[in-house]
Amino acid sequence: MNGRHGGPDAGRVVVGVSGSLGSLAALRAAAEEARRGGRTLLAVIAWEPPEGEYLYLRRPDPAWAAHWEQDARQRLDEAFADAFGGLPPGVEVREAAVRGRPGPALCAVAHRPDDLLVVGARTRARRARVRRYVLRHARCPLLTVPAPRAPKGGVRQLRRATAQDFALRV
Repeated sequence: MNGRHGGPDAGRVVVGVSGSLGSLAALRAAAEEARRGGRTLLAVIAWEPPEGEYLYLRRPDPAWAAHWEQDARQRLDEAFADAFGGLPPGVEVREAAVRGRPGPALCAVAHRPDDLLVVGARTRARRARVRRYVLRHARCPLLTVPAPRAPKGGVRQLRRATAQDFALRV
């Protein structure tokens, strides 16, 4: 943890992180909001066992669940590295890996009326489940941050790329 703290009455800035471009943009915006308001930044990554909760409950394996929780924590650390090169300066940071679906997990964590919930906004409606969920169920103010747009034709070029395109040429 580093930086300032807004006191016991200040709400937190809670941000959902998945590693997507939209969530990295949300992480940057949330850090700026936390820095500006002297609030704590709470970065949350939601995770579930890859086989789903129902199948996991039929054959619970605590070691398997611990593995996937550790994987989620590592992805959260990688998101901070991708967004800032480490922890953002000038802000107190807390991290949480929460077991559950992203929408309900974020709403459960950002439960105080003085919290600010920040999520990345995907442009495709079918992929905006988390945003739609938190819009309906959040009990605090919500800030949606759009994902940066890829350069025109850039996505098409990446889809056609092969491993040789990324090989070091000596």
